[in-house]
Amino acid sequence: MPPSPATLEHPGQREPDQVLDALEVDPGQGLNREEARRRRQSYGPNQLREVEQEGVWTILLRQFQSLIMLVLALAAGLSFLFGKWIDGMAIAAAMVINAGIGFVTELKALRSMEALQEMDIPFATVRREGEQEEVEALELVPGDVVLVEAGDVLAADLRILEANNLQVDESALTGESVPVKKRREGVEEGTPLAETASMLFKGTAVTGGSGAGVVVATGMDTELGGVTSLVQEAESEEDPLSLQLDRLASRLVKAIVAVALVAGGAGIVAGKELFFMMETAVALFVAAVPEGLPIVATLALARGMHRMARRNALVRRLSAVQTLGSTNVILTDKTGTLTENRMTVAGFALPDGDVEVRREEGSEAVRFLRDGDAADPASDPGLAQALRVGILCNNASLARDGDRDEATGDPSEVALLAAGAGAGLHRGELLKEMEEIREVAFQPGTRMMATFHRRGDRVFQAVKGAPDAVLEVSTSLFQEADSDPEAASRPFESEEKKGWKDRNLEMASRGLRVLALAFRDLGPEEADAVGGEVTGAGPAAGEENGDEGGGENHGDDPYRDLTFLGLVGLRDPVREGIGDALTVARDAGVRVVMVTGDQQETALAIGRELELATKEEEGWAGTEIPDLEAGELDPSTREALLAEGVFYRVSPEEKLRLIALHQDGGSIVGMTGDGVNDAPALKKADIGIAMGERGEPVAEDAADIVLQDDRFATINVAMEHGRIIFGNIRNFVTYMISGNIGEILMVLLAAVAGAPLPLLPLQILYINAVNDIFPALALGVGPGSGEEMRKPPRDPGEPIMTRAHWWSMIAWGAFIGLPLLGGFALSLTVLDMSQEEAVTVAFLSVSLARLWHVLNMREVGSSFLANQVTRNPFVWGALALCIALLALAVFLPPLASVLNVVRPSATGWLLIVGQSLVPLVLGQAAKALRWF
Repeated sequence: MPPSPATLEHPGQREPDQVLDALEVDPGQGLNREEARRRRQSYGPNQLREVEQEGVWTILLRQFQSLIMLVLALAAGLSFLFGKWIDGMAIAAAMVINAGIGFVTELKALRSMEALQEMDIPFATVRREGEQEEVEALELVPGDVVLVEAGDVLAADLRILEANNLQVDESALTGESVPVKKRREGVEEGTPLAETASMLFKGTAVTGGSGAGVVVATGMDTELGGVTSLVQEAESEEDPLSLQLDRLASRLVKAIVAVALVAGGAGIVAGKELFFMMETAVALFVAAVPEGLPIVATLALARGMHRMARRNALVRRLSAVQTLGSTNVILTDKTGTLTENRMTVAGFALPDGDVEVRREEGSEAVRFLRDGDAADPASDPGLAQALRVGILCNNASLARDGDRDEATGDPSEVALLAAGAGAGLHRGELLKEMEEIREVAFQPGTRMMATFHRRGDRVFQAVKGAPDAVLEVSTSLFQEADSDPEAASRPFESEEKKGWKDRNLEMASRGLRVLALAFRDLGPEEADAVGGEVTGAGPAAGEENGDEGGGENHGDDPYRDLTFLGLVGLRDPVREGIGDALTVARDAGVRVVMVTGDQQETALAIGRELELATKEEEGWAGTEIPDLEAGELDPSTREALLAEGVFYRVSPEEKLRLIALHQDGGSIVGMTGDGVNDAPALKKADIGIAMGERGEPVAEDAADIVLQDDRFATINVAMEHGRIIFGNIRNFVTYMISGNIGEILMVLLAAVAGAPLPLLPLQILYINAVNDIFPALALGVGPGSGEEMRKPPRDPGEPIMTRAHWWSMIAWGAFIGLPLLGGFALSLTVLDMSQEEAVTVAFLSVSLARLWHVLNMREVGSSFLANQVTRNPFVWGALALCIALLALAVFLPPLASVLNVVRPSATGWLLIVGQSLVPLVLGQAAKALRWF
């Protein structure tokens, strides 16, 4: 029988022999093929679980799943029921147009699981029956002994058996910003995933060294499989815009039913025929329903989406455009979002003072500064020697490819090469002058690395490593000298070493990764004793977590009588312009919180530099984030968590907890990310924002928005567009519904008075669904005022239309309905028009009045001639188009016949133009008085 999964719990905490015994496998022989077959039958294939993909019909059906569409369907149904086939078909056409726009835009739905499937690796090198062979990754089973080397992407979770300078890039899974050194020894209980140096995880990449491990988990049992489950289980939050539109539709339904009941009751009391009152109810229903609302909302969002795409923000879901505009908390990853995700040399601490290293903005060039003044390495012996040691004691490579440096190897070693290149020192040229004859690779016991280079009859030894280790074996301190500056030194006293240890701690407290540099100059006799071949490839030293194996000593202690050069600090620098981008977000009332898998010191250093945390704050560890479902949270703890700006060592599950905490506090939460570990949080957040340049496919497919340039400033652009879109939605909803209210008042009051209806149902539909859409759409795609990011975000609980907005819409409706109803009465009585001509005059008057009404939508306090409406070219285009459509309704006989429209007399045209301007005059007076 295959081993029970229970025997494989916490393998990283157990010794290799214990794991091998539990898995019943000999590491030298591996599994036999028959046993591998049995285990495969028991555990299943090594793949991530597939989920049912969202089909085309599901996407299409979703376009009709809103209350506003239900209201439209009800209006169409009533029209068909009462034999108003043209009315019903027109409403149905409006529904189809809206659904078609949404369907085309949202056809690419979330494909998170597909992206995770693509991460599966086709082959792995295993040991079976004592022989080395390649097998498909799907065939790996617990107990398989897998051989790994640089360049491999791991196909399962492995307990390390051998580690030779082994280092792995786990950033996609853990958020760790630099490759992690791996070792054979187990870790202590409770060690975070990012610090489990004894394990290799599925989906991560080997960046250096080689080794072997035994498979302890496959498929959905791996750490990557656990993230996959979280992606599946994380519930996507329903976007606020959809909720707001549904609430608006709910209010409209209630208002429509109330109006219909009032009209029906009043008509019956007045002695009207039942069928007539039912026809009136249908007319009122059609008048009340804003048929163009979903179309205009969808098109306005689509327009915003295209604008954002031009600014490097690709929107996967239309409603995300507006939702981001109401976001008031953004949880952001550190590595690659706030920082560049590449190590650079920040500076050197040398015996004669500190040297700052700066990269030229927008280029690969570097500058060296002492006390703010330029320092030339060619005339600075200490700096030149430090650069030379960093370049020689190195296994990375740096080559030019066009305008950029193409690098391979450990990021810290690449940074040392880049700093040297900035001073005109290149590894290839140095090695021609100083041939490398031996290397002593980094080892956990020494925590140092050394290379030996022949130069004439002498040998130059370069050393780098952990500061305390290098200080321990250094007997002299470098100092400048007029003759032979490379060998100049003086005794290194123990008291001085204490000072250097303090300098190391100070640099580390700034979030720098600190390495010490030293050298030894060997005379002819010592040089002859060195000899030998290169003993291995060692990555940058400086961390406790090292490797098994390493270089041999050839009978000589390579780490003795060293001359200490100083310290070099390396860091993942903040991205260019990120400080300004965060300031813009803060000014817009948006809290930015760093959530990273990196260690505390690094996270806090970046957080303090970017003013996300104060010097006094220590941040919160991911393990300290409580689960809301576990019980009631202490109010003081909740308040402290919501106020915190930096969270470190955060796992995928803990990110979900933090998002839920902020959402529970009433916030609209945006989440940025790029790795596999971010995918569940991107899906759970109100707005998931993935990085497109370096992001994993699963992160992009779980997100609502993908940033093509990975710049935080692009989030600000998206938020600004979102705020503009919401303001535009509020504007065109006001415009559409206030016009509908005017129509309702005309029909309702006429019905109550027992007079003929001033507007017929199909005429109302023509106004609402044809002649009204284009001005509303023009309002929906307006460019905004430019002040959006200087205002706080809208209260997430605030509806699209507040009580004040409803009162203003009623007032606007009265400005339209009452004067025009008076004009209709004037046509029938004083002017003695036929009912057919009077209805035509009312229809054309309402149509033009609603067109001029768009000019009433300017901001209070703005000029009548110069405002965001008059500066919008789409408004003028829409007015011209609608006037043309209105002319067709009169002068195109087939359309005029359908609408029951006749050509007005000269008197009728004068009345139409005159009374259509009354609502505009009243509206501008109200604006001048700042009523609304």
